[in-house]
Amino acid sequence: MTFGSLTRVPLPYDAESGMAARASFAELTGEMADLVAGAAGCSPYLRTLMSRERDWIAAALSRDPATSLADELAALDVTALPDLSARLRQAKRRIGLLAALADLGGVWSLDQVTGALSDLADRATHVALTALVDDEIRRGKLPGATAEDAATGAGMVVLAMGKMGARELNYSSDIDLICLFDEQRFSADDYHEARASFLRITRKLCGLLSDYTDEGYVFRTDLRLRPDPSVTPVCLSMEAAERYYESLGRTWERAAYIKARPCAGDLDAGARFLETLRPFVWRKHLDFAAIQDAHDMRLKIKAHKGLGGALALEGHDLKLGQGGIREIEFFTQTRQLIAGGRDPELRSPRTVEGLAALAAKGWIPQDVAEKLTAHYIEHREIEHRLQMVQDAQTQKLPTSPEGFDRIARFVGEGDTNAFRTRLEGRLKHVAELTEGFFAPDTATEAEPDLSEAAQDLIAGWPSYAALRSGRAQEIFKRVRPLILTKLQDAGDPDAALVQFDRFLSGLPAGVQLFSLFEANPQLIDLIVDICATAPRLAAYLSRNAAVFDAVIGGGFFAQWPGTAALHKELADRLAQIDDYERQLDAARIWAREWHFRVGVHHLRGLIDAFEAGAEYASLAEAVLTALWPVVVAEFSAKHGPPPGQGALVLGMGSLGAGRLNAVSDLDLIVIYDADAADMSEGRRPLDARSYFARLTKAFLTALSAPTAEGRLYEVDMRLRPSGRQGPVATSLSAFENYQRNEAWTWEHLALTRARRVAGSVALGEKIEALRRQLLAEKSTGPTIYKDVSDMRARLAEAKPAHGLWDAKSGPGRLMDIELIAQFCALRAGNPARRVEAQLRAGVKAGVLDAQSEAQILQAYRLCWTMQATGRLLADKISDIDQLGPSGQKFILASAGAKTTDALATRLQERCHVAQDLIASTLAETGPVKDRTDHDARQ
Repeated sequence: MTFGSLTRVPLPYDAESGMAARASFAELTGEMADLVAGAAGCSPYLRTLMSRERDWIAAALSRDPATSLADELAALDVTALPDLSARLRQAKRRIGLLAALADLGGVWSLDQVTGALSDLADRATHVALTALVDDEIRRGKLPGATAEDAATGAGMVVLAMGKMGARELNYSSDIDLICLFDEQRFSADDYHEARASFLRITRKLCGLLSDYTDEGYVFRTDLRLRPDPSVTPVCLSMEAAERYYESLGRTWERAAYIKARPCAGDLDAGARFLETLRPFVWRKHLDFAAIQDAHDMRLKIKAHKGLGGALALEGHDLKLGQGGIREIEFFTQTRQLIAGGRDPELRSPRTVEGLAALAAKGWIPQDVAEKLTAHYIEHREIEHRLQMVQDAQTQKLPTSPEGFDRIARFVGEGDTNAFRTRLEGRLKHVAELTEGFFAPDTATEAEPDLSEAAQDLIAGWPSYAALRSGRAQEIFKRVRPLILTKLQDAGDPDAALVQFDRFLSGLPAGVQLFSLFEANPQLIDLIVDICATAPRLAAYLSRNAAVFDAVIGGGFFAQWPGTAALHKELADRLAQIDDYERQLDAARIWAREWHFRVGVHHLRGLIDAFEAGAEYASLAEAVLTALWPVVVAEFSAKHGPPPGQGALVLGMGSLGAGRLNAVSDLDLIVIYDADAADMSEGRRPLDARSYFARLTKAFLTALSAPTAEGRLYEVDMRLRPSGRQGPVATSLSAFENYQRNEAWTWEHLALTRARRVAGSVALGEKIEALRRQLLAEKSTGPTIYKDVSDMRARLAEAKPAHGLWDAKSGPGRLMDIELIAQFCALRAGNPARRVEAQLRAGVKAGVLDAQSEAQILQAYRLCWTMQATGRLLADKISDIDQLGPSGQKFILASAGAKTTDALATRLQERCHVAQDLIASTLAETGPVKDRTDHDARQ
């Protein structure tokens, strides 16, 4: 076995150093001796490594480099922590030298070189992490962990980001890491101690890898890609990270997660975390905000680094400069973000693979992909040689003739001018190929032929308020051809044009909106989509054209700001108004704009049905949280502040689970903490029961009573204790007594999704603790299986499916799946609220097996997509053909089906499978544990 056939060798820039290296490896002859001489003659750093690791590399040069790499990595696995620092640094020297020579000799491709460096980074990080975790466990610092847990990081995982995540590390890369831990592995009492331990481990991990010692360093580490690094700890809980990305994640972070992968510690937990971020990273339609964000980022980088102006090779940044590596990466990643949501095959974290996939799917021309791939490989190989000279983390070309001579020889080119000419040509060609994507031409289209009725309709447009100014007419004249063309392409052009006419006639002014259309032609697609696809949204537009003030404001297509930011925005707005009725109207206007925004994002494919569900729930929570103190203040002005410890609003059902559709009502319960004898202190004092009952009714009126601006939400309070017969507000003691002693099993099922959404935080903590206690206590009830089976039968009789396309009612559909999910949570005594987490709890508790969970989730995801999408488009869907071509296309795209027949078949098949699995899970011959618990109590 040999090192391999050389396809190239560097030419020694420093002949004396090259000759000295050749002499020190006297056993090498021919091309192998030339390789050593060329490498040492161009790189003082490689010459030093050859001297330090002379015997090891001499042996490695006589065998397959892949074998040497594997042996060196394997040796790290058996190294004890006290010896690990020196051993890791030795491995870095050896593998760095091996990879350099395999690269310089053409024995390894770029992919193999970066793969070897990435393998070293992976193994070094994992070995260091597990050794440090083992040390923490041995010292008793990691609660509940055993020695066996060290191998998987005891719940801690390191995500490789950037080039390490893509397995594209360059020769002197630092490594971008995000450190997380699975908080679900620890009880509430142990959480803070575990967190402190993981913070210690992370800091020691960075030191072990990046500190400079007499042995050198392993990898410079960078933890700044974690959420909000200026204020967050170096290791976060997965739940905290997920909340950040859901509420504050930005486009550049979406792009960063294209390359993310777990590399050390609990790899399974890391994979699950990345799956939760999938909807954040991958949107299901053209995400034009990503294009603009990428373009803006390019411009900011160039401005910050002073990289603008004409191309000059001296000092040019091969990574960030014109025509550089980052241009190719941005080009690839941005197109992946645009299209990857719909096509998982476009989601490769690797640049070359990404270009090939984009070309294969027709997103870019094949020749463009091939040219950019060739340029990328050559750019990266020159980048490696720039860094090999002195092991410097640099991508800048030399500033002197001598420096260019050295790099030219390093790539095996004896003519420096030829090297410069070739490099400059590549840089310019990359710039030409990529710049057009970020700054495309906008050609004016001719207007389409219109029917006589359409011509009559648009003849009245000049009289509309939006087109009265000369400037508005001028701008509209430029965008009108595209608008009319898009409308003509709709499934029902005449109907779409009528809806657009209604929208246009309601605009008070047009300059800003028409300018927005001109600058962002995608907005024209948006308007046409609404008019052609969604009768509900189109009708809304015809009545509420002013909602586009939010679009003109510039943030309409931004990332969802999150519940906290929404609450603050609404609360601040209401605080500026001193009239209660005007506050209620302002809340309606504000909520309407945000509700419309979610619908439009969903319709345009910027978010999928699950993201829309989370955003509708986030909006509802923000409204409830902001409006509750307004109602309390208004009520208190007459009756005094709330007696006792106050009250809270519990969100139940879909609101509690954090997933609503476009027309969901809100299931609420109001609970107060006060003694019956407590009285309010105000002009008209009330006893506690009367106070909170009347306060609750005032809150319901604030939400659901129609005002001049409509209503906020329909509210359902039937999930309160005793349903319609019970008081509208329940005391904490009565609630606890009822749940412990009187509640039916179905009420305990409802409790699995209860969540504080407004009111007293302290009371919320009490009720959450009580909820968890109750779920644990009621999890072993002897009649759970029978009760849920009976309830399921009653639901099937009372709410049968209304035809094939009813995704909500019927066996194996949404209500049925939500029922089994709540059953799983109750049976497991688990506080999870969302369907996915509840089913997972069932698997952990042995109620379900993993295969059943996966099949039920398949049905659930399809049904939720159908339900959320259908409710956006129309009041109900009895026949999908009634939606028209655009509506059908939207539903099919959302569900990932090509035809209505295929979708119908998939829906029936998945629901049938789910139906059978649910039935078998609830059968009286179900889990042995249930029967055993029951028998033990007889």
